[in-house]
Order: sequence, then C-alpha cells, then structure tokens
Amino acid sequence: MQKLKMGKLTIIDKYILNRYLATFSVMLMLFIPIGITIDVAEKVNRMMENKIPFGKIALYYLDFTIYFANLLFPIFLFLSVIWFTSKLANNTEIIAILSSGISFTRFLRPYIFGATIVSLFSLLMGIFIVPKASEGFNNFRYNYLKGSSGKAQIRKNSNVFRQVNKTDFIHVGTFNHDAKMAFNFSYEKFDANNKMVFKINADRIKYNPIKKNFSLYGYKKRTIGPLSDKLESKPKMDTIFQFDLEDLTPTVYVAETLSLHELSSFIDKERNRGSSNISSYLVVYYKKFSIPVSAFILTIIAVAVSSMKRRGGMGINLAIGIALAFTYIFFDKIFGVLAEKSSIPPLLAVWTPNVLFGTLAIYLLRNAKR
Repeated sequence: MQKLKMGKLTIIDKYILNRYLATFSVMLMLFIPIGITIDVAEKVNRMMENKIPFGKIALYYLDFTIYFANLLFPIFLFLSVIWFTSKLANNTEIIAILSSGISFTRFLRPYIFGATIVSLFSLLMGIFIVPKASEGFNNFRYNYLKGSSGKAQIRKNSNVFRQVNKTDFIHVGTFNHDAKMAFNFSYEKFDANNKMVFKINADRIKYNPIKKNFSLYGYKKRTIGPLSDKLESKPKMDTIFQFDLEDLTPTVYVAETLSLHELSSFIDKERNRGSSNISSYLVVYYKKFSIPVSAFILTIIAVAVSSMKRRGGMGINLAIGIALAFTYIFFDKIFGVLAEKSSIPPLLAVWTPNVLFGTLAIYLLRNAKR
C-alpha cells in the first residue's frame, strides 16, 4: 500500500483520525438524547407539579447535556474506538496497513493524535464550561426536584461548626439558606497563644445582601480581660464579619461548580477553616486532569483489543470493550468514594484507575504487536 503524504499526516493517518473523531461525535449524539429521554420520563411529573417554566427546563437540559457528556465521555470514547477499529479489522484494512510495512506503533499515531484532540477538548471543557453547566444542573435539581429530606442531604442545616481562619470559629444551631438566616449563633476569637479574646452570642443572625452586613438579634459580647471581663448586650446589632453566611454550609456539589482557579482558592480557604470535606473537593480537583489523561489509556486499550479479526466478529470486541469500560468506571467511582470516606490520599485514589488501566494498556499493546 502506497503511503501518500498530505502535510504531516499520511492519507491513512487522516482516514483513521477522521473515523476516530466522527465515530466519537456520532456516539455522543446518539446516547445523549437517550439520556435526556430517560431523565424526562423520570421527572416530568415533578416538573408539572412544580409548574416549572419551559425556559428553565430547556436550560436545564442544555446543562444536562454538557454535564453528562463530560461525565461519561471515557465510555463513549472507548466504545467508539472499539466500534470503528473492529470494522477496520473485519474488513482486513488493518492487515493491509500493517502488511505495507507500517509498524503497529506507527499505526497507533493517528489514534494518539485523536486522543490528544479529545483530551485537550475535555480539559478545557472541564475547566471553563462544565463548572457552569454543573452549577445550573445541580441548582435546578436542588430548587425544583429535591424534597426537604434531599435538600438536607445536599446542604447541612443544623449544628454547623466552621473555622473562619486560624483564630476565629463559628457555630450555629440551625441554618436556613433560603432566608440567609441562622439561629443560636456564636463567634469565638482566640489569640496566637490559643487564649480566647472575645465571644459573641446571638439568638439569630441574618445576612443583608444589599448592605453586605449582618444583623444580630439578641446580641451579647463578652470580652476577656486580664482582671475582669467586659460584657455588652443589645437587642439588635449590625456589623460586618469576614465570612459569608452561605459559606457556613456550602452544598456538597460546590466543588463541581468552580473553575480550576476558583476551586484551588476554595480548597485553600476550606483547609484553613478546618473543613471535613477537603478530600471530596480534592477528588474533583484531581479529576479535572485524570479524566483527560484517561483518553490516551482507553484509546490504546481499545485499539489493542479490537485490532485483531476475531471469529465472533465485532460482537466479541464490543462485549470485551463494554466490560472493560464499565470496569474502569467502577474503579473510578470506588476509589473516589474511598478518598472521601477513608484515609486514602485523594491524589492516589483518583489516579489509581489510570495507573491500573495504564499497566493493562502496556500489556495489551505488547501482545497486539506480536
């Protein structure tokens, strides 16, 4: 087979790369509408009960499309590569390409080039577009589709304890996010020697978004002195604190709604506050990089599995591909949960599936070369 060069890529390279990107795009366009249809069937009654405007529903499904395309893109990519590579193998096109003197490693070049395009696109989407879509998707479900028990799970609203910085601590008995109000509020400040400087108590605290200050009702302040304490009380006190009332109880999905820079700053702030959810935030942060890398690993595995012409045809390759794809997703979810609920470092947990499947990719690639 004659290798005709067109620019930096040969005709064969362009042919495989076009099939790679086209099949992946078609796979997305086929499965996303199916996902939307299933979601509509599950939620149409709740939407009608809440009388949600059509415009909000349409915007929700735009966010839904972006959110789930990013979430499931490794499966779509893997299956699309399995599909079109199996067709090349069944049509003996791969045999013809390799018989012309092209090595298997060289045959992989357009696949790696395609994986680079998809990986960069996924990375940019994950940093700039997906967070906004995730915010719209989750806020819609939180505001319109969750019952009171579901909202309580998404946002903690009782016995909230927060560390504002290294010396300041807050506690509230109950918190109402919609009213931007908290009850049984206390604020404690300590010095560098860990001795209390003062303590503020209030029956109720409300944030005023227009004035950007707080109103404390039943205000009491105790200032610790060297010889005696100073007591102060007022029915109402307006003041400014170095925190947002909403920051007391961020939603569990808040990390998904932040860009890379915002997420990094948010994690630093939460770490200084002594947040117990740091691991789950770090999982989201590291996945912004691990998911794009998985495009290369899954592409190599898919090519190695499907490049041989099998007696069972494409069905066998697809069965193997689906099993491997869901195994990858299973490991990804399991290690993500372990990072959030146990002492496993989030960096190790997030990258373990890529390391395991990267090792599998090297093994399968060596066998495929033979």
